[in-house]
Amino acid sequence: MLKVDYKERLKEIKLLADSLESRTTELQEAAALDAGFPVKITSVEVKLAVEYLQTMEEEIEWLGNGQPYGTVAAIFPYDAPSVMLARLGGSALLTGNRLRFSFSSQTPRTAALIAAMSKPFETFEPIMGQDNRGFGRGCVEDEAVRVLFISGASAVGEAYRVKHSAFDKLFFAGPGGMPTAVVFEDADPQAASRFITRRAFINGGQYCTTLKKALIHRDLYQEVRERILEFTGNLRVGDPFDPEADIGPIRVERTRLILERALDKCSWARKLAGAIEGERVFPLVLEMDGGEIPDLELFGPFLLLKPFDDHKPMVQELTQTKYGFLLAFFGSIDGETERVFQEHFGMVHDNPDFTFTPLRLPFGGKKESGWILERQGDGWIERDGAFLYSKELVRNP
Repeated sequence: MLKVDYKERLKEIKLLADSLESRTTELQEAAALDAGFPVKITSVEVKLAVEYLQTMEEEIEWLGNGQPYGTVAAIFPYDAPSVMLARLGGSALLTGNRLRFSFSSQTPRTAALIAAMSKPFETFEPIMGQDNRGFGRGCVEDEAVRVLFISGASAVGEAYRVKHSAFDKLFFAGPGGMPTAVVFEDADPQAASRFITRRAFINGGQYCTTLKKALIHRDLYQEVRERILEFTGNLRVGDPFDPEADIGPIRVERTRLILERALDKCSWARKLAGAIEGERVFPLVLEMDGGEIPDLELFGPFLLLKPFDDHKPMVQELTQTKYGFLLAFFGSIDGETERVFQEHFGMVHDNPDFTFTPLRLPFGGKKESGWILERQGDGWIERDGAFLYSKELVRNP
């Protein structure tokens, strides 16, 4: 077995980091025109991507004696494509795989930029001008593609599930549903409120990891509610080229329709803040006391608040969802509650304090929010839960 020269691979990864950094202004403009993402947000995304690539040596220890699969394929989502390029592209370079990738139809300018940046890298194969269904069919039919990352509605996952034998590993990132924050009675209300607001409305809630509901112990409910409304009121909605704007126009029509349907399905809830005015969507904050929250698949700036008294019925209600993507909690929990959270959700954050999700945290969900099918010998195993890209892109002996 030839010894891997990680120094050469890390040099190539650094070139990718330098390329992303040098194109920051162009990526900001493209994201603003494509989807209305604020330049402030895109700037931070690129910075995170660059810092991640510059520290890829941290992941070498994950690889052991694993060998590359060959060609890895993926369809980049419309949110945070530069982050996807860093996480998946950087991991492909580190592990010695080829990367073939397509783009969301919502981001043509960004796609063209990333494709141009990919030209110096022989192992990158950006595919332009092909719809994602055609790209997916091509991956199924091409024996060179051994690993495929896909995302979308549950029906998309099932359509590829029946084709899983075409690959050695198939990743499905399904709908996030309504990622949740739980605030227990001994939580720090200031820290919880700050995190919930940031993670609900960052980039207009247009990340799959943004929060959509908050369950708050009644003893803290009023304080947390008021703080969330105060933080929300300070967010700036406006021109994406305004360097102070927190939320730009929601240019993707599908996202606006999802928000409108969610408001219809929650018509009995009290609206505390927000409005949809064409492409301008002001952060929507709703509350309810009693009853069950609909099990919605949401995207965009939407947050539903609900108080609880006894944590056991709350946990039971929370775990009834068909989606098991992300949960964050504040305060202390007992061992059984932690076990239940870990069993039902792919990502569980314990008293988190960040604005942008750190890129070296595991990513992925459970239930209809995600699964992995992996060939093992003559059979297959199905896994769920969060994963780390580099670890998944090598075959282990």
